[in-house]
Amino acid sequence: MRIEAVPRARPFFASTARARRRRTVRRGVLAAGITYHVGQPICDKGSIMFTGIVQGVATIGAIKDHGELRTFSIEFPERFTDDIEIGASVSVDGVCLTVTTIHSPVLIDFDVMLPSLRITTLADLTTGARVNVERAAKDGAEIGGHPLSGHVDFMGTILHIASSEHNRMIRIGVPAEFKRYVFAKGYIAINGCSLTVSDVNRDEGWFEVWLIPETRRATTFDAKGVDAKVNIEIERSTQVVVDTIRESVKETLGELNGVVTALLAEKGIDIEELLARNVARLPKQ
Repeated sequence: MRIEAVPRARPFFASTARARRRRTVRRGVLAAGITYHVGQPICDKGSIMFTGIVQGVATIGAIKDHGELRTFSIEFPERFTDDIEIGASVSVDGVCLTVTTIHSPVLIDFDVMLPSLRITTLADLTTGARVNVERAAKDGAEIGGHPLSGHVDFMGTILHIASSEHNRMIRIGVPAEFKRYVFAKGYIAINGCSLTVSDVNRDEGWFEVWLIPETRRATTFDAKGVDAKVNIEIERSTQVVVDTIRESVKETLGELNGVVTALLAEKGIDIEELLARNVARLPKQ
């Protein structure tokens, strides 16, 4: 009599744990109002303010302080401000600012509060400084870069620059708490410009991007040197997925989370790095 091998069934608790993790990740994604399509990045359709494609370079015309408020008078290129109105949003070096006064078709005022000055490079701007600018995206606009909110997460420091005849590489330092959100071949916004991360070193705390000639021509990056500060906005969908998976793992492990973390550390494995590597391998589904 021939005996057929019977496929080994997964233990019930293992399959339900996997299902629970998938549900947790899905709940986190849906709660953020994002959709996930095959071959496309996750996009939060409800919060797209900018596309990360710099539309021009403007100049700081004047700066006035009013207590904890700072007013920037910015001179824009011709036609950039066509049909602009009070209350409109403009990305200035990656920071979403609101139009407060329109002096002329090319001179506009923006008020910036102290909290925004503290976490962005706007506090260091002086009269005559040049900045990347982009108008808020209109409904149906092509997303040539990736969706941006104009809410800066941190200031990065340029650590190294390497230039060739046609390209320019910039290496930027990342604070420890944001390293988990930066992946090679992922998106990141630097001074409002959507760029692709070419390399990451989490141990040393930096990532690199390469600039093509058109990006260099259309932005202020060529004027930046080593030690210069830049505004960084991480890609929101990546943050949602990373944080959701981390919470899911903690929920699944429960009281064992600390034990597992310690055991991995004994083997020289950082659980944050392990999670980051696996998030980068997630399939698009």
